[in-house]
Amino acid sequence: MKIGILQTGHTPADMAEIAPDYALLFRAMLGEDSFDYQTWNVVDGDFPDTIDAADGYIITGSRHGAYEDHPWISPLEDLIRQIYAAKKPMFGACFGHQIIAQALGGKVEKFKDGWSVGLQTYDFGDQTLDLNAWHQDQVVQLPPEARVVASSPFCKYAALAWGDHVFTTQAHPEFQSDFIQGLIEYRGKGVVPDALLNSATDHLTKRNDNAQIASKVTRLMRGEGIS
Repeated sequence: MKIGILQTGHTPADMAEIAPDYALLFRAMLGEDSFDYQTWNVVDGDFPDTIDAADGYIITGSRHGAYEDHPWISPLEDLIRQIYAAKKPMFGACFGHQIIAQALGGKVEKFKDGWSVGLQTYDFGDQTLDLNAWHQDQVVQLPPEARVVASSPFCKYAALAWGDHVFTTQAHPEFQSDFIQGLIEYRGKGVVPDALLNSATDHLTKRNDNAQIASKVTRLMRGEGIS
């Protein structure tokens, strides 16, 4: 099975030793041998010729806002709608979560209460999961046909699903502690409030539940639904 990774940003150059690019984080999360992978750098205007170029799709995080005026945003939204209409499996994290919601009729904006960084606890109904976050933007208006599958006091629409073939999370289940530490050092200082960076640093040694989201995404990609 072939998974297409739609890369919507690049990792900071200073963090290349941790992960040269976002696509590799998702490959590590799901397992190099679990699927065949191909990456399209949509942030650079590189798109698949057809949605049948892959059996399922993952949309990565990005430093860009879904609502910003970039030449690749509108074509990406069109592609998302095609993937959705074809009922191909699709997963998005952070920016991926936001752009899927926006393309399917929701609204994304810079959140009035600011940043969420580091390990956060999310209520998935039957369980709570601790996942890393790094965002200021949020989905603030639920898209039609979407259902909320996770939330937190800070993030109302923390994970969404459409039918049994689209699943998105505001959190970054592909980020391990080393990546968060790199973001604190190279993207956070002078941008994110010190108190939030300090809290994120304090939680670097705590366990995360990335593996549970990886399991959900694996089942999604294999057509086994969202559970």
